[in-house]
This record gives sequence, C-alpha cells and structure tokens, in this order.
Amino acid sequence: MKGQVWWITGASSGIGAALARALGARGAKLILSGRNVAALETVAADCDTEKLVLPFEATDYAAVPAIAEQAWAWQGRVDGLVNNAGISQRSLAVETEFAVYQQIIGVDLLAPIALTQQLLPRMIGAGGGQIIAISSVAGIAGVPLRSAYSAAKHGIIGYHDAVRAENEHLGLKVLVVAPGSVRTNVSRNALNADGSVRGESDAAIDNGLSPDQAAAQMLAAVGAGTRELVVAEGAEAAIAGLRRSDPNALFDRMSAMVQAGYAQQMKAQR
Repeated sequence: MKGQVWWITGASSGIGAALARALGARGAKLILSGRNVAALETVAADCDTEKLVLPFEATDYAAVPAIAEQAWAWQGRVDGLVNNAGISQRSLAVETEFAVYQQIIGVDLLAPIALTQQLLPRMIGAGGGQIIAISSVAGIAGVPLRSAYSAAKHGIIGYHDAVRAENEHLGLKVLVVAPGSVRTNVSRNALNADGSVRGESDAAIDNGLSPDQAAAQMLAAVGAGTRELVVAEGAEAAIAGLRRSDPNALFDRMSAMVQAGYAQQMKAQR
C-alpha cells in the first residue's frame, strides 16, 4: 500500500480513523472525509504521511461530483476507497417515523453509492483499485431495533457485490466488511424512533473489538484478496453464520430475543 492514495469516508473517529492510522503507517497517502473538520484534522495529525482533509456532507449529492474531482486531482488517482460513513438506529419499526428511514438510508446507502458512482469510471479507466465497503452483521441478518440500519446495510452488500461482479475482471477488487460490536460511537450516535440522537452506548459495543483490531483484520483481508469479511466474535459471528446456514433457526432466535424483552432492555439503557 506504500504510495497508494486511499480515500476514507467517516474518517473522523472509530473504524475510519483506525483505518487511516493503519494505512498511513503502511505508507499510503490519505484523503480524510467526514463532517467534523476539527476531528478530521486531529486524525490527520496522527498520520505521518501525505494527507488531504476533505470535509463534505455525505448526503449533499449535488456536491459529490466536484468533491470526487477534487479528490482525484490531488494526486491524479485514487487507488482505494473506504465507504465507511454511517449512522445506526435503536427503535422498533412500528414506532419509527419514516423520516428516520430516509435519513439513515440516505447516509448509509445512497451516499456511498453516489460517491462510488463518481469514482468508478475513473478507477476502472486507471486499471482498477480496491474498495472496502463497511456493512454490518445487521446487513447480513435483520436485527431487532435496526430495521432502517439493516435495510441500508443489506443494500451496501448487494450494491458492492454487483459492482465486484461487473468489474473484478477489470482490476477492481471489492471487500465487503460486516462488523459486529466495535468500540465506537455507533450506538451513542444512533437515532431513536423520532430521529433524536440516542446519546447512550450499549454494553455490547463497549465490550467489543477495538477499532484498531478491526482495522488490522480488514487490511489483512485486503492483502489476502478476501471478498467478504465478518469482523465479529461469539454470538454476533454466529448470527452471520446462521443467516447463511440455517435461516429459520436465526429467525426463531431473533424473535425470541424480542419476546424476552430485548427492546425494553435497550430502552432502559437510555
């Protein structure tokens, strides 16, 4: 990865920041994007490499072509794209306002599609490259309290699988990552049923893998040419496996979780 240009969205914290540090340590040149300029500059200061801080609003789709042009022009190419920016959810579907679905799907699915569509012709024209798409275990299995998030993250897998199928022979590699619990602000920043920010983390998130551990697994998978990677342990890894091997057993497990009071337990943490 030495000398390659990598563009990371959602680079201001969590997995995005960890990937920036890890890629920078490997000699990659970095384009760091997100909305929080101060946080992006803090991450940039931790990366001893050439970097461009390029903040933008992910759902300002009209601005994406110019942003993509600026990113490409910086070094005349982009070798790697990490579609990482996103927000989660903690609310029952029956209680959730439609605007929450619009917001989450806009940020988590339409925004990475808009950006990838701008870079894809350039990357293919330059001989290919690497995309890392951050989905979720909730993108493999529909998980309670995350109907909007699951919808978006399922879409991330489907879109990137199709992009891989169409362009792999042209030199484009695509790694789809499905993390479970990683110690980030994903739960704290999740949306409630009315669109308000939850403001509290989950015990599962707080006890999850560190972002640096997750990033190391992802970059090892890139080196191995892996196409899909589940970054999860224990029950979360089992959920992803069951969705493929025994979906009915998984559906029964998810239903039993809700009947046992999972939603009430999550609300009690707020």
